[in-house]
Amino acid sequence: MNLSLEDKHFSWNIAGNLFTMDVPKVMGIVNCTPDSFYSESRKLDKDAIEKQIEKQLKEGANILDVGGYSSRPDADHISENEEIDRISVALELLKDTPNCFVSIDSFRSKVAAHALQNGAHIVNDISAGLIDENMFKTISKFNAPAILMHMKGSPQTMKTETIYKNLFQDVALYFSERIAAARNAGITDLAIDFGFGFSKTREQNFELFGNLSNFQVFDLPMLVGVSRKSMITKTLAIKTEEALNGTTALHMAALLSGAKILRVHDVKEAVETVRLFEEIGRNGKFYKN
Repeated sequence: MNLSLEDKHFSWNIAGNLFTMDVPKVMGIVNCTPDSFYSESRKLDKDAIEKQIEKQLKEGANILDVGGYSSRPDADHISENEEIDRISVALELLKDTPNCFVSIDSFRSKVAAHALQNGAHIVNDISAGLIDENMFKTISKFNAPAILMHMKGSPQTMKTETIYKNLFQDVALYFSERIAAARNAGITDLAIDFGFGFSKTREQNFELFGNLSNFQVFDLPMLVGVSRKSMITKTLAIKTEEALNGTTALHMAALLSGAKILRVHDVKEAVETVRLFEEIGRNGKFYKN
């Protein structure tokens, strides 16, 4: 962990609006699925989704990440049309919502295109364009930012895809290749996501987490998604419902390592963590210019 960070000022152009990340941002999770790993995050009917959206926006979420396909290990595979049906209510509720940017959490270009046509602004692809060869073309067509996550295999196979020659080097090479492919497709605004819990053992998750600051070499915003994940629950021998404290601890560590976006179930606590982190930076002067 590097406590003397470069104070990098990242920004995206989102539908003609400047989205700056001078202060780290909080991305709230809106799961429109019946089988996401954290049961409290599953929102299926309109009233539940609406309450979740209102709560997260009130608590200070900068981005809402809408997903209709559970990417937990061994999740059921569903059709593109079913995925679109699941996210449609949330997209309709979020359409034209002021001061809210919407991300679509999907690895399928048909779903991403539907979302971008119906109010979404960002594409969050767990496969970084590898599963659907048309994904980058679609993102570029809509001039949208893309979040590129590291994963090997698919949600159905990733538990068996945990062999690496050198974890840091392999992940860094993956990002180099996917960033180049995205830019060659005409995508200019990018972020990288390390895929904690995807094709990695508990120990590998922590090894990668300990190297976060080294990924600043890519000069891109780093998104960290560890909220209530098994790397916390298995380490502390607790249930997912008990993992908020561990999540908050890792969020502060991620911010101290240069993370610019936290993807979270619990927005209020993440926003408070960012606020305290900013106070440390202003008063403790751990940034280097």
